[in-house]
Amino acid sequence: MSKQFWAVIIAVFLVFVAIFAFGQKSTNTPTNSNGKLSQHIEGLGQAHITLVEYGDYQCPYCGEYFPVVKQIAAEYNNQMTFQFRNFPLTSLHPNAFAGARAAEAAALQGKFWQMHDLLYEQNGEYYQSNETLSNWIGASNPQPFFDQYATQLGLNLTKFNQDYASNEVNGTINADLAEGNKLGVDATPTFFLNGKQISVGIDVAQFQSVINAAIAKQAGKATSTSTTSAGTTSQTKAPAAKSQ
Repeated sequence: MSKQFWAVIIAVFLVFVAIFAFGQKSTNTPTNSNGKLSQHIEGLGQAHITLVEYGDYQCPYCGEYFPVVKQIAAEYNNQMTFQFRNFPLTSLHPNAFAGARAAEAAALQGKFWQMHDLLYEQNGEYYQSNETLSNWIGASNPQPFFDQYATQLGLNLTKFNQDYASNEVNGTINADLAEGNKLGVDATPTFFLNGKQISVGIDVAQFQSVINAAIAKQAGKATSTSTTSAGTTSQTKAPAAKSQ
């Protein structure tokens, strides 16, 4: 075959490579694997109880769990801390990574929970409308919707867009994904209570049951430790009393 023929073949191949590479830079696709784990935590945690959710903002089940989890986090605000970590299932939900980006970008302006709640509220409205509502969930390009939400929350829109596209935000989401994978997370939402994965339905009473049991267990440990400490103290004092 002629050199000209091979030159044409190579040129066509390079064009396809370039198209593929460009497609990989979509705003809905992770582009950076380095980053620090997110630290989105609310609650006082006086009973030393921590509930962690690995969630996907586009996941319909996460949207169903959202009001229940929000109620539980408020009800146990004093005793428990609630932590959210990103786990976008991009193979199922093409806008999930973009949603996580929007929340993390809002976090850099101190509005993580506000954006988190708004994204899940929009999630619920979308699926409850039988997918006829126009919002970020079903959009081919969700970013204009995120800009609306950012404006609604009073964020600096220029900074929001810069952070949304930043390596810092990508890195945080990917760090959460890596941590979830290490823990065996393979679906959303997945919950961990004091480090142990729990299975609970979309039901306030089920959450209350497992959390109350964990609080009682922690209280029992505290009582046992207190009793042991008191016993140790009395034993160390006794020989001193006899020596006198």
